[in-house]
Amino acid sequence: MSTVLRVLDLGTVSVARSQAVYHGIAEAMRADDDPVLSLVSPDAPYVCIGMHQDVAAEVDEDYCREAGLPILRRQVGGGAVYLDQNQLFFHFISPREKAPRRVTDIYAFHVAPVLATYQSLGIPARLRPINDIHVDDRKIGGTGAAQIGDATVFVGSFMLDFDTVTMARCLKVPSEKFRDKLRSTLQDYITTIRRELGAVPPRDTLTSLFRQHVARHCDAELRSDDLRPDERAAVVAWEQKLQTSDWLRQPGTRRVPEGIKITGGLHLGEGIHKAPGGLLRVRLLSRDDRIADLHISGDFTCMPVSGIAALTDALMGMDLGGDLPARIDPLMTSLALDMPGVTAQDLATALHNAHRPVDERARAG
Repeated sequence: MSTVLRVLDLGTVSVARSQAVYHGIAEAMRADDDPVLSLVSPDAPYVCIGMHQDVAAEVDEDYCREAGLPILRRQVGGGAVYLDQNQLFFHFISPREKAPRRVTDIYAFHVAPVLATYQSLGIPARLRPINDIHVDDRKIGGTGAAQIGDATVFVGSFMLDFDTVTMARCLKVPSEKFRDKLRSTLQDYITTIRRELGAVPPRDTLTSLFRQHVARHCDAELRSDDLRPDERAAVVAWEQKLQTSDWLRQPGTRRVPEGIKITGGLHLGEGIHKAPGGLLRVRLLSRDDRIADLHISGDFTCMPVSGIAALTDALMGMDLGGDLPARIDPLMTSLALDMPGVTAQDLATALHNAHRPVDERARAG
């Protein structure tokens, strides 16, 4: 028996609504609801950061302010990205019990019709684990997954075209020379439907193809619909929330530019580690080689979304010496963290990188 899938093609919407749509639908979703596919494009450009990122560390806020580019935080992992009218967003929102449990299974299930749509257009797209869509060696799209309320969410976009120059300008980088390299790398590494085909198909053609492949790959009966009153109210509430400073900045976090020895035995530092599943950025206050305060951010995916906060609490007081991965791993297991491509070893490496300046100074002394 086919699953009924409500399809909400909302067309072009405001910047805030383009992210609020799936947040609101997910928050209003009940266990017995039919899954939803929403389709939207923003009416203006903006920058969007992942749930676990620090805006001050990732985005050139001064430039965005001068350029009139809003910055929003989504409740989905991944990295900072420049978004505009040249992208068609798709959001699959399902009651948690009607969706795959593991993040990797969520990706595999929902990305199949996306790949098939690209392939129907003559673009040989494939999934590059964990969650990127590639054509040959170039990225044509990323996807993300999260749990919002009692719903599982899978999001992504069709890349009609992409402004690599503005993307490079929006990001926080250590120097303008680095920015030049970033811009050329993006130009080489990113592709789009226009780049692959020489033109962009009409929106109706793209959405029609996508709907056909969704119906087949997801064994779903698609029914065109609109937001219910309760969904609309939740979307409006999320529009307001996404534009608040508290949501963007996540109070209680702070930027630590370099390791600082505050006093004997007390050290404040930052460590960065690139895991297969994304960048880990750790800000660590250590006291006598134990974790006294900790903040973990980055462009990784973690489900449930509260898992990082729970893990941070569990790590408080932990000795930073010895076999750290062996002590972190059971904590991740007991908290049922689903972090594809991020292991206890990756977290231990990031912690070590933040704590290492203490060890180096001790050896130097």
